[in-house]
Formats: sequence, C-alpha cells, structure tokens
Amino acid sequence: MPQHLYPFAAVQGQDGLKEALLLNAVNPLAGGVLARGEKGTAKSTIARALSEILPPIRVFPGCPFNCDPEEGGSLCPFCQERAGRGEPELRPAPFRTLPLNATEDRICGGMDFSRAIKTGERVPDPGLLASVHRGVLYIDEVNLLDDHVVDLILDAAGSGRNIVEREGVSFRHPARFILVGTMNPEEGELRPQFLDRFGLSVQVTGAGDPETRVDLMLSREEFDRDPVSFRERFRAKTEALKKNILEARRLLPAVSVSGRTRKFIAGLCRDHFVAGHRADLFLMEAARAAAALAGSFEADEDTVLRISPLVLAHRTREAAPPPPPPPPEPGTEKGEGKDGGEGAEEKEADKPEEEKGPETPPPPPEERKNAETRDQGEPPDEGEKESQREGPDRSPEEDRVFTVGETFRPRRFESPKDRLKRRGSGRRSRSRAALKEGRYVKSAPDRGSGDIALDATIRAAAPHQIRREKPPGLVVALAESDFRERIREKKIGNHLFFLVDASGSMGARGRMTASKGAVMSLLLDAYQKRDQVALISFRRKEAYLNLPLTGSVDLAGKLLAELPVGGRTPLSAGLALLWRELRNLLLKNPSARPIALLITDGRANVPLDEGQGNLKPLDEALRLAAAMALEERVKYVVVDTEEPGVVAFNLAGRLALALEAECFKTGDLAAATLVDIVKESV
Repeated sequence: MPQHLYPFAAVQGQDGLKEALLLNAVNPLAGGVLARGEKGTAKSTIARALSEILPPIRVFPGCPFNCDPEEGGSLCPFCQERAGRGEPELRPAPFRTLPLNATEDRICGGMDFSRAIKTGERVPDPGLLASVHRGVLYIDEVNLLDDHVVDLILDAAGSGRNIVEREGVSFRHPARFILVGTMNPEEGELRPQFLDRFGLSVQVTGAGDPETRVDLMLSREEFDRDPVSFRERFRAKTEALKKNILEARRLLPAVSVSGRTRKFIAGLCRDHFVAGHRADLFLMEAARAAAALAGSFEADEDTVLRISPLVLAHRTREAAPPPPPPPPEPGTEKGEGKDGGEGAEEKEADKPEEEKGPETPPPPPEERKNAETRDQGEPPDEGEKESQREGPDRSPEEDRVFTVGETFRPRRFESPKDRLKRRGSGRRSRSRAALKEGRYVKSAPDRGSGDIALDATIRAAAPHQIRREKPPGLVVALAESDFRERIREKKIGNHLFFLVDASGSMGARGRMTASKGAVMSLLLDAYQKRDQVALISFRRKEAYLNLPLTGSVDLAGKLLAELPVGGRTPLSAGLALLWRELRNLLLKNPSARPIALLITDGRANVPLDEGQGNLKPLDEALRLAAAMALEERVKYVVVDTEEPGVVAFNLAGRLALALEAECFKTGDLAAATLVDIVKESV
C-alpha cells in the first residue's frame, strides 16, 4: 500500500516554517532550514511534504549521482559515457531521510564489497550524499545525531562536494542539497558550530486559538479516513506551488541586490552582534529567493527586513559588556571625582545608620592576627598590600574588573595518543574510534566489532586459496580465522580547566588582563578545534566556577570580562572546586583526558574551614594537591606568577611538586607565554 503524504498546501499555520522551506526550494544557497519546537507541532509533516512540491530534475537514466546534464565538466564517469548518446529523463527531486544510526561509509560511500568479493575489482559504492544531490536531505531529531555524522553532513552541505578516500577507493562527486533538520530543544541543544551552519531557523509552536485547533483535528481526521480524496482536494494548490517554485528558479539568476541593500544587510547583522559573515551571505541569498517568489527583479530593504528573523533569530548575541571606567587621573583629590563632592556626602547621609561604615575601616581581627603571627617563610599576600595602598577613598573589600587582553592565534597542540577507544568529535587530538567512524589506519584480528577490514581479510586468506574449495561464483574462499577488523582513528577535543588566582595580587601586578587574553585565545582556538574550556577562580574566602565546560566563545567572553579581582587567597578552596569539576567529568566520561592549568604564585592564607584544624593554609593546599595527583588521567601544569627578585619563596614550585606537575616560571604572565606553556606541556 503506497504511503500518502499530507499535502504541503493543506497545513494550517506554521507560515514561518513553510516560507523558510520555500525559500530554500527556490535557492539552495539560502543554507537549509532548522525547525526547532515542541513535539507534535507538524515539523516532520511539513518537511516531508516539501518533497511533493519540488520540481523534477533532469538526469541521464541510471546515473547514481543525479548529475546535471548541463554541467558537462562535473559529470560522473557513468554520465560521461552516455553524454551525447542518450536523452536525459525527468526524475522526481530526491528526498532522503538520514537514519539516526547511519555510519560514515553509508553516508559518504566507499567500496562495493560484494563486487570486490566476486570479481576482485575495487568499484566505488555511492553513499547517501550521492543519492541526495540536487534534492533534500531531511534529518529528524538532528540534535540526537553523533557529532561526527553531523560534521560530515555539514561539511558536504557547505562545500557542495563529497570526497571519499577509503578502502583503496578514491572518488569525489557534487553534493548540493537542501538540508532540513528538525529538533525538540527539550531533548538537547545543538552545539553553536552546528547551529550556525543552518541558514534559516524557525521556532515552531502549537496553535493557541481553540478554533484553529479544532480545524486541525478535523483536517487530520479527514486525511486519515480517505487520504486519496483529501489529497485530490488540494491537488490544484499543490501544482500551483510547484509552478511558482519553478518560475522563481528561472527568475532567480536575474534578481539583483543593490549596493544600498547590501549595506543594509551588513548593518543589520552588525546590530545583532552575529559572529562571522555567514549571516550576511545567507540573508542576501534568502532575500533573492523571496524576491524571485514575489516575481520581482530586485531584493529591496523591505524584503530583507521581512525575512531577517529567519536568518538572525538563532545567531543574535548580546552586546559585549562595556569596558570598565578609566582610573582617576593623577592628582585628583578626594571629593573632586565623579563619586566625590557634596552629592556623595548627601548619599552617604541618606543611608541608614546600619549601612554606614567608618571612613577608614580597620582590618578584620583574623587579618591582624595573620599579620602578627605570619611565618617568615611565607611572604605577605600582595592582595593585602594592594588593599593598604588603596588609601582612605577605597574600601579594601572593593573588587576590580580588568579587561580581556589581546587575543591571537595559538599554535597547534594535542595530547599523546593511547589505545583507548573514544566517542565524540573534535579537531585536536588523535584517538582510536569506538564506532564505525574515523580513518582506517590498520587492522587486527576480528573481535566481533562488525567493522570488517576487507583488504586485510583477503590478504590473510590469500595464502590458503590453493588448498580451499571455492563456492560457485566466488573468487576467494574465506574461513573464520581470516577475518580482520578495522582499527580506526579520528580526532577528538580536549577539556581544559583553568584555575586562576583572582586575589588582589593578580590585580596589583596587572596579570589578570594577560590571563584573560590567554584564556580567550584558547577559547577561540577551541571553537575551531571543538575543545571545551572551563574557568575557575578563587579569591577572598571561596572559589567560583566562572565558566563551566563550554565551547561557546560568546559566553566565555561575557564571563571573562566580568571576572572580578581582589581580596585574599583561598588556594585550598580553588583546588577543591577544581577537583570536584574534574571528578564530575571523569565520572561522566571515564576515557576523558583533562588538562588542568593552575595560574598562581602559590600563596595561601585562607583555609577551607577557618577555625577548624591545626594545618596552615599552605600545608592544607599541598595536602590536597598530593591527593589530586593520584588521578593519573589528569595532567596538571602550574604557572608561577611570582615576581622575580632577590628573595624567591618558590611556593608554586612546592605546589607543582605535590601535584606531580610541570612548573614554569613567568616573570610576566603574557598571553603568548601562557599559551606556549600549555602547548609545550601537552
């Protein structure tokens, strides 16, 4: 019994999704469509209905790659043999649904194993990307796909070409298609890299009007009862849509975009703080498609403004935080600045008595005690000295925020390989692959993985062929002991944990600006290499998880810019929080290889629980570090920020010794120096 699709023209509501699909049907350069919304909102129904309104394509009979006969230079060998000797035929535009369990060889293609066994020839076996050329690739629940599968799809969609180099077979073919994905955000979000590759995005919601909901029920009931009659009722509208798309495609090459409109597009994208230039290109191509659908020869500003939410909704970012106010000019006296004068005195007078403080607050009792009884081998904390230098106009409890230092392109680095098999994706470190993904590097005796290495299997069987009987039709007779499985290798991302000393000493020496610049540089590199980075800071009496594990440069920039500096140095609290985050990662992903980078001078003057225990803060931190070093899956690196001088306390060196980590001396914590340390250490 043939499957009947719900007609595209019969769908009520969801105008935004329907328009986005029509724009891509006219101009695939609009970049595809991602439909995001709650379950049961007809996302899949509308996407599948698109296949019936796409105009047919002209191909040579039997072509496995859907080559366009008018593109003579890019025809496959099959079509080149038939060019000029046969007439192309009309074929329905391909519409393929990607299975969630699709493997890399099924998507990209590989070698035809059955033909290789029978004839010994290495013949390409086209994959899904070949069959979907000039059509639509539909991915239901795209957020549930493995990262490496999404990488393959998006790379082909972006380049318009698929390249296969595997099993001794090498071939390439065009792969231009409309990418349509649907997802329910409740089941997980797409990574920013994936989300940005979709040209248009639509937020799909259910109808709120009761009358509309009743009409939807009646229409669906009628379709289920007699789909043939229901589809016949909408045949005229379906044919009109198909004709409109075909006419718009013919008009599209003549649609122009004026210089004024291009500037309007650029300004619109800039005002929404989008990253990169994909939004500009997708918005221009979508505007051309919209103009062609309307029968216009020019995409004007009104057209751009109308469809801009489809392109910008999933790319709009918050504005960058404003820079901190400049420091007061030298010579400014108390009462002459912005916060001084009679206005400030009036504000102070208006405060309740319990909110007023003394003009020069005395240090807390515990700080006076520490100052009196401090061991001579432990230097005074520079955060306290900085607070003393701040003078009567500034409270020692006040924090300061430093700007993010200059970013740069870091050099490549990767973790050493091991024999563990891992899932996931990335572009940093090489690792053995746990599934049928990645590059085939060698073979091993079959252990039941199902990923058979045909070449190695045939080589293992070759010496025994003279003694084996061959079944009819086979060239090679195989025994169970001949089978070999592939050992695959791929690249994965790393997890970088930064533990940053945010006490007053970092602000006193101006080190925090360089530290922020280094972290941001690594985050920018992580965006490209698919790494994840976390930032933990410690100051005053506790530690803070400023930046959870993330690959989002947007979130990182905001959190880094707002990172405060000031106060005492609770090193033990920072180590404890770092260990908690490392432990959580290793529990979720036992095969992870995190790298922890500690940026500190090693001073510690705040214990985990003040008033409890007899250990000094530094001894407590060293004991914690020694316990953390027992976890061999974590690599630690200590960056000593102590200023060079005649007297060196080398407290960071003692911390590195306890962590079994490498320790580097840096007189100036410059961004380039810090990143070089990370890369050299791994």
